[in-house]
Amino acid sequence: MAKRIPPVRTGDQITLTITGQSHTGDGVGKHEGFTVFVPLAIAGEQVVARINRVKKTYAHAQLEKILVTSPHRVHASCPVFAQCGGCQLQHIAYPVQLESKRRQVADSFARIGGLGEGQVLPVLGMKEPWSYRNKAQVPFGGGKGRIKAGFYAAGSHEIVEFEHCLIQQPENDAVIQQVKALVQELGIVPYDEKKHRGCLRHIMVRTGFHTGEVMVVLITNGPELPSQKKLVTGLRERVPGLASLIQNIQPRRSNVILGQESRVLWGRPVIYDMIGHVRFAISSHSFFQVNPVQTEVLYEQVRQVAALTGKETIIDAYCGIGTIGLYLAKDAARVLGVESIPQAVEDARYNAELNGIHHAAFEVGSAEEVMPRWAKEGICPDVIIVDPPRKGCAPELLNAVADMSPDRLIYVSCNPATLARDVAALKERGYLYRHVQPVDMFPHTSHVETVVLLQRQ
Repeated sequence: MAKRIPPVRTGDQITLTITGQSHTGDGVGKHEGFTVFVPLAIAGEQVVARINRVKKTYAHAQLEKILVTSPHRVHASCPVFAQCGGCQLQHIAYPVQLESKRRQVADSFARIGGLGEGQVLPVLGMKEPWSYRNKAQVPFGGGKGRIKAGFYAAGSHEIVEFEHCLIQQPENDAVIQQVKALVQELGIVPYDEKKHRGCLRHIMVRTGFHTGEVMVVLITNGPELPSQKKLVTGLRERVPGLASLIQNIQPRRSNVILGQESRVLWGRPVIYDMIGHVRFAISSHSFFQVNPVQTEVLYEQVRQVAALTGKETIIDAYCGIGTIGLYLAKDAARVLGVESIPQAVEDARYNAELNGIHHAAFEVGSAEEVMPRWAKEGICPDVIIVDPPRKGCAPELLNAVADMSPDRLIYVSCNPATLARDVAALKERGYLYRHVQPVDMFPHTSHVETVVLLQRQ
């Protein structure tokens, strides 16, 4: 059978009707039956687009003109929205964003999981979907005389400068501008990734939503930090709420932002914040949800479907610094967490101690290896919670879950595609999904978080 030749070439200008949104937020249409993705286009629009990349089964195009405008198109408030890669959906009315995310989850269940669309509930969104991020990571560039700081443009390492990011907490924006100004005043040279020279690579800012404490992490290309004393003094004077100032050293040619070594330049190695009734210590390397308002919404969904009575043993796989397990601990008889990153487990143990939670224990290791050993030791969990990274759960972990036979399994996912794949695999192991609740943790972006309850048959 002859291979089909794509009906478009790079540089072609085409007229296209947009019929849907992709999982990355791009508009999707068909040209002579061939799929074309168009960033910034909206379902229901007719557009003129220019092809800029062609693959075997699809193409990407740049939006040039809108011939028929969707009634759901709104003005994007951010002046660099079209250039910055941080948001994908600011031009779409927020209620329509939520429905698009619900559809993304439902489509994944039907298309990838072969599960039918099921009962995917309406997405739980925010009343005020702005200024929600408690963490910013910003690359530095330019030269000694002209410092640049901003976010990378979509699909590139070109820095798009900004003064105010509308999805960041305002305190983060203010700190970034103060660091930028101080670095310029002191003549500190920013990192040049092409030459692998220069000092300052990134700045990371964390702000405690409930406490107001601020952590500033300066990521440098090596251990040397020029004008360190003046930099520390200047930031102490200019950053209200500063509680932790850290230098992180990342000497490798790498897209990984944080290196292994960190030094406290001033203050504490952690800041503190709350999720509901639980207090957490957050270090520079801690994974801590970036939307504090919606984190409580998410964890409340987990708590509700867990249906704890105070007698249950729960396992928190991929426990990180213990956030979900400790949030549920007051309603459980015993909490066991497992996490492969040793520092995260240390943090989880400290957070348990910080809150006086003595019936929680955390172990270093991969869940698929630790959980079978727990089963041999006679541990029989009533509820298992998994919150894996975007790649989803390893088959060995799904086997371990099934072997432990909890009554309820709660799957927290940041990727509908791998979620649907794993739910289908769990169905083969005797677990059926009963509740699918998406939560909008990242308004104006294409990402969606989902809580799924599965019950043993």
